[in-house]
Amino acid sequence: MTVSWTPHRFTGGILALDAANTVVLRFDPEKTFDRFDNRAEIARFADAASGFRATELGGRRLEAQSPAEIAPVVLSIRETTDRLFRHAVSKGALATGDLPGFLQACAEGLAGSRTEIGAPGQPFGDPATPIAFEAALAVSALSLLRDDTVARLRICPNCSWLFVDRSRNSSRLWCDMAVCGNRQKANRYYRRRTAAREVSNV
Repeated sequence: MTVSWTPHRFTGGILALDAANTVVLRFDPEKTFDRFDNRAEIARFADAASGFRATELGGRRLEAQSPAEIAPVVLSIRETTDRLFRHAVSKGALATGDLPGFLQACAEGLAGSRTEIGAPGQPFGDPATPIAFEAALAVSALSLLRDDTVARLRICPNCSWLFVDRSRNSSRLWCDMAVCGNRQKANRYYRRRTAAREVSNV
């Protein structure tokens, strides 16, 4: 499937983490921004995710016809997902105190859905019809609760985004080697060159 250019990055490895990562530089008060502050971006994200996450979705397209209306549910799923699984990465276990909010947010995402999921080869239901973005987001977020997935969750040391490490030996460091990995390499190179110049000037 051909995907046109999008300002959104899909490096989380799963739809729910891609959505969590729409808050850029989440922990830098001076630089952070939320891509979904512009509600129209929710629809653009859903459209792009239909292509980028086609395998996860089983080929089913995401639909977000009224982004302003679904925004509260989408943001609730996004924020509770980030909170629950960021803690799981940091502490090595899920915080039970964060589960009720997460499960309630997912329940709200599924509340208006009239579809069936989980059939063999159709994890998100019938690929012939679209699925509401908030419902698919809830299903994706709930799938993160599996032990094997939780064990592979990581936080990128460059941008602090969450991602699933699916490397063979579970040793992936960056959410995106081409972006965050190269930036860290460039920063290390710059620091080494600066340190070398300072030593030579002594």
